[in-house]
Amino acid sequence: MASVQEVNPADAKNLSFVLQKPYSVKFEDRPIPQLRDPYDVIVNVKYTGICGSDVHYWTDGAIGDFVVKAPMVLGHESAGIVEEVGDKVTTLKKGDRVTMEPGVPCRRCPRCREGKYNLCVDMAFAATPPYDGTLAKYYRLPEDFCYKVADHVPLEEAALVEPLSVGVHITKQADIKPGQSVVVFGAGPVGLLCMAVAKSFGATKIVAVDINEERLEFAQKYAATHVFRSQRVGAQENAKLLTDECDLGLGADAIIDATGAEPCIQTAIHALRTGGTYVQGGMGKPDINWPIMAMCAKELNVKGSFRYGPGDYQLAVDLITSGSLSVKELITGRVKFEDAEQAFKDVHAAKGIKMIIEGPQ
Repeated sequence: MASVQEVNPADAKNLSFVLQKPYSVKFEDRPIPQLRDPYDVIVNVKYTGICGSDVHYWTDGAIGDFVVKAPMVLGHESAGIVEEVGDKVTTLKKGDRVTMEPGVPCRRCPRCREGKYNLCVDMAFAATPPYDGTLAKYYRLPEDFCYKVADHVPLEEAALVEPLSVGVHITKQADIKPGQSVVVFGAGPVGLLCMAVAKSFGATKIVAVDINEERLEFAQKYAATHVFRSQRVGAQENAKLLTDECDLGLGADAIIDATGAEPCIQTAIHALRTGGTYVQGGMGKPDINWPIMAMCAKELNVKGSFRYGPGDYQLAVDLITSGSLSVKELITGRVKFEDAEQAFKDVHAAKGIKMIIEGPQ
């Protein structure tokens, strides 16, 4: 259990929320990060959202090959105020409000050089072992991974640029065009943001699929034009119910899976039209049964999606700034930094949509 008695927050210079091992966290006064490069920026973190991956590290201590072997600061969905800049920084100054892109690639490998830095094998990503996250008072990033936030955009909403960028990347992978129909499996934060991005890209029919009635109700108020409660039947039968109930004709133009659940993935392949596009956004079991005959016969475009790449973060900022989409509706809870562990428990219990941690002050 975390305990603020382990360090007096009032005395801490860089109060940090640190994962020791599964279900064991504590507050520490970590050293304030220093400028290592003339293009570095030090940010005073003001708001941080909790992501499913943060919770997964908290409960399991690992995600796939990424294993927590030493104490690690959690968090990677953050926004704050610039505290200090390197002497070659020209686009930011102390006091600027910024949202923080938390993964810094090597910039030199083949994937980086071809413009796909999200696939960099040497990516240093916040709160992914062995790298510390952003749930601290101060965090260091390169200048070009900090994005100015307009004065009318609250910083707590700017913290949601990170998950929105995931939604932007997934939806770009789906190559959504105006007038198309899009089905999104999973009405959690990423699924909801994919719906919102698809709407801003011009999709005219956006179907939210889930088994949770409350989330479907939220999705319809937020960005979906139709909702479908997934049935516990075979994938082909479920796909027919989906296409009939939501008037998708011969199938959807594009389907995004934000669940990683095998029944959803199988249903999605059967619910696509010939020549349609499928994007896997959610991660689930390492191996599943795949409807390969349907995929081949329909000549589907099947893609994966991982984090976000060049232009995704800036587009997410622009979408919020222009009012093309809103993220404030997703914020269903706010807690002070000292109550961070309770926020993790609430997210683990699927309470609300997006939880925001303030500070530390």
